[in-house]
Order: sequence, then C-alpha cells, then structure tokens
Amino acid sequence: MKGFEAIAEALCLYTDRQYTIPGFPITELGKLTKAELVINEKTALEYALGDSLSGRRAAVIIKNVGINACADPLLQAVEQGLVSGVVLVAGDDPYAIASQTAQDSRYYGELAELPVIEPDTTSCYSGVETALRASEMFSRVALLRLTPQLLDAKVDHNLVPRINGRGRLSDRTWTMYGRVTAAEELYRTMFSWADTSPLNTWAGEPAGAGAAPGRTRIITVYPLPKHAAVLHTVQEYGRTFVRDHRGLQPPVPQKRPQSMEDRGYYRTFCRECPFKPAMDILKDLDQKVICDAGCSVLTMTPPYELGLASYGMGASIAVAARSTRIAIIGDYALLHSGLNALIDVYEKELPLLCVVMKNDCTAMTGMQPVYDPVRYLAFAEPVVCRADDEHTLREEIVVTDRPHTLVVEGTCPEGCSHETVEY
Repeated sequence: MKGFEAIAEALCLYTDRQYTIPGFPITELGKLTKAELVINEKTALEYALGDSLSGRRAAVIIKNVGINACADPLLQAVEQGLVSGVVLVAGDDPYAIASQTAQDSRYYGELAELPVIEPDTTSCYSGVETALRASEMFSRVALLRLTPQLLDAKVDHNLVPRINGRGRLSDRTWTMYGRVTAAEELYRTMFSWADTSPLNTWAGEPAGAGAAPGRTRIITVYPLPKHAAVLHTVQEYGRTFVRDHRGLQPPVPQKRPQSMEDRGYYRTFCRECPFKPAMDILKDLDQKVICDAGCSVLTMTPPYELGLASYGMGASIAVAARSTRIAIIGDYALLHSGLNALIDVYEKELPLLCVVMKNDCTAMTGMQPVYDPVRYLAFAEPVVCRADDEHTLREEIVVTDRPHTLVVEGTCPEGCSHETVEY
C-alpha cells in the first residue's frame, strides 16, 4: 500500500471529522478521506477546534503554505487549550515540484511550541494516532508533516488501537499571562515525551528523519529527542531542521499560573456599554458562546462568564458552528477575517447564531473607524436592531437549525474605558 492510502485510512480511523483545502501533495489525501472542502485553511482549523470543544477528534489536511493562512488560531489554541485531539496534516513540497515555495512546516513546531510528528514507512498509523494523543496530552494542535517521498512510498500496514484522550481548556480564572505560563509548562513536559517516544529508534549513524533514509529513525521531529544531540549525520527532506535543533533544551519551570485574584482585578465591559442588554439576555438564557478578539472577549470574564473559548480574530464564527452554535463578534473582527467563515457556514446551512456588535469603531485599540459591515452581509439577510431594543433582542437571540445573523447597533460612550473590578 502507498503512503497516502495508509495515512488516509489512519485519519478515517482515528479522527471523527476531516477538513481539507486541496493542493500538492495532499489533494489525493483529501479525496480518499472524503474530507469536507472548506473556503480557506483558517476556517477549516476553526471548524476543527469547534469539533474539539464538542468532544470530536478532527484533522485539517492542507499543503505547507496553507499553514500561513491558519497561523492565528493555530498559535492562539496553545494558550486557550482544547478538548479532543486536532491534527494539522501538512503536505510539504521540499523541492518545489508543484509549489511556489519549499516552505518547511516543521518550523511551526518551534514557533507555536507544537508537537511535530513526521512518520516513516513503518509508522503511518502510529504516527497519526500519536499526534492526536499528543494534541490531547499537551492541549494544543499537533502537526503531522508529510512529504511526497512518504506519500508515494510503499509502506507497512501496521494498525494501532485508537485511545481517546482529553485535553483541557485554560482556566478562566487565570490572567492571559497565567494561561501563557500554564501552556509553557505543558511545553516543557513535551521534551520528555519526545525523549521516550517508541516511534524513534536508535541504531547508530546515519540518522534519518521522517521518510529520509537512515539507520536511526527520528519521527518526533519537534521537540527533538535528546539522543539526537550526539548524531553527526542526519538525512532529511527539506531544510536542515533536525541538524539545527539538536541539543535544544526545554524551558525552565515557571511559577504557578497567575490568576485574576493574584493580579487583584478583572476587566469587563464599560460601565455604559450599549451592548450590555444583549449580554444580559445571553446570561439569563445560560448560553455558552464562542467569543472573538476585541470587546467580545470580555464575555469570558465576570460578571457574564459566557465565553467558552476564544481562538483569535475572526475565529468565533467557525468554532461556534461546530460547538456552542453562538458566536459573538465585533464589526471589525467580522470584516478582518470572520466573513469568509460566515460565507462557508451559510453555504453549508450550519446552525449558528452570529451576533455582531456594531459600534463602528475598534474600541480596544483607540476607536479607529470601521466600515459598515451590513452592506457586505446581504447574502446573510441579517436582522439589524438597536442595542437598546430588548424586545427584538429577545426574539432574535435564539439558535435554530439554520444560520442566522443578528447585527446589534450601539455607540460607545465617549471617554469611557473598560471597567476594572478589584477583588
């Protein structure tokens, strides 16, 4: 059997949902898994994160440059955490056979502090399952690096059992710095995981990484096992990633994560915020939401504590479509990078309530003006209402079996700032 056949079977066995954006060398992989086509890579990863929150394992199958498009939620998920495993299947093209670049995906492991698995001909199945278990163990997306050299090779049919794990979302009592600290501690433990992984074998020089030939086999290519430090000859496809990262040390242990109580305060909406009636209604309904960047992220803090997760600018729509079914997003975030996801949701008629807080400015960064999003939402046939129209708000804040967009218009009070509440 060929590598692409084995990886496709493994993805179908070990994940519950698969998403793809075609491109060499993973187009065939997407076809074999019958993966759902998505409007772009960012939306695909956000769907997968929504699946994770709902207890479903998910795979996102894209080519190397596609990772650039989903970098924001990819990195944000490290601090936010996840529940069920998410694997980002990256098809690299080391010799630019059918690509405009030979970008090496392994460097995202270093940038985002992700576990990176690059299977060889004997570990296609165990590589996929190990990546998913690592995602759940370290509460972040795992990256599976594939090259044409593996996908076209004859590989072993070595099935392994599926063992579902469970990650964790960051504690909502932590400050953002506290979440970073907690994520860093998990990253530190990732080094011992790589050191003891049974995927790697040590049989002397030369060493081979992934599909590259060699007596020693290095499959956990990030973080690198400490044994790799003594190797002189490492063969790998792409840049000299393994050679350059030998001897990398884990971060030093940090103090316990900082809580808002440790810091002494939390932040919430402005005292005269026009959008409080909508938040009060959601609170009364005990609805969990996915919030975005901007003011909507304050739904995660007291007194509302509605937000389940926030994976960055424009991410709430697709994540919510696969989890809570309610997204809160500002007008700027919608136009910045949420609109593509909303188009995809409407094309697929997914059940979602998208609440857009339209204040005509970027309130968190200095009140810069924002384009009116309503003119670009004709396809969604949105309901538009004033922020103080509680009757309409109560009628429209409801999840149905179809997508629905509610634009709530309000004006930020001049001279106001987010309220700081001391403990």
